[in-house]
Amino acid sequence: MNLPNKLTISRIILTSIFILFLFIKGPGAKFMAMAIFLVACLTDYYDGYIARKRGTITAFGKLMDPIADKILILGAFLAFVEMEIIPAWMVMVIIARELVITGIRILALSQKKVLSAEMGGKHKTVSQMVAVVSILIFLIIRDLGFSFRYMEDFKIAVYVLMLITVGMTLTSGISYMARNKDIFMWDK
Repeated sequence: MNLPNKLTISRIILTSIFILFLFIKGPGAKFMAMAIFLVACLTDYYDGYIARKRGTITAFGKLMDPIADKILILGAFLAFVEMEIIPAWMVMVIIARELVITGIRILALSQKKVLSAEMGGKHKTVSQMVAVVSILIFLIIRDLGFSFRYMEDFKIAVYVLMLITVGMTLTSGISYMARNKDIFMWDK
């Protein structure tokens, strides 16, 4: 297994550790959760960068990189729903998009095609990562005991950021489906 694929696998492992720290009380644990999340985000950048630079792009990497992203992001968003930070409907929209796109990828594999991530999906992932980091900052500030008038503004900002993220998620999903309609619109 090459280094980029190891980085992809490490992102899945880091997700478990991130979630563990996220549910431990106190600002130190939330800070550790954010640090682990940021390291996991870096693995997302470097696995693709190294694979392209070294010419070691694999079918495994094309398939597993976006799955590892989904595990990281959906794990975070589901945890935030459990913590009552974001509404469940937003996460349901994100999950639905991810399931549809994953279904298309699996269908493509059955046709001996590997569909890699597209630029819209990359932008969607970045917007989701920014939303997660913003929420983690909110949690750290909250757990430090700050209760000032701007906390309500921060909650509104998180909600708006999530609306943008949901919008980008839907847009990238629709675009991906349109570009790959031949995968699921064939007759046999």
